[in-house]
Amino acid sequence: METIKKIALVLVIIGAINWLLVGAFQLDLVATIFGSSTNILARVVYILIGICGLISITMLFDNDRR
Repeated sequence: METIKKIALVLVIIGAINWLLVGAFQLDLVATIFGSSTNILARVVYILIGICGLISITMLFDNDRR
């Protein structure tokens, strides 16, 4: 499960960087890479990042066992 959380965190960070670029420069990097935001691959990336955001919510409630 820790590996899934790390992957989720990386994708959430990528999503956050994408939103930074959208806000600062009106550049949607995901849409630029995949052709448009309506492209099926771009939509899959958006969905994966959203799911990873939901997974990352669980990190707020994890007890540190270290």
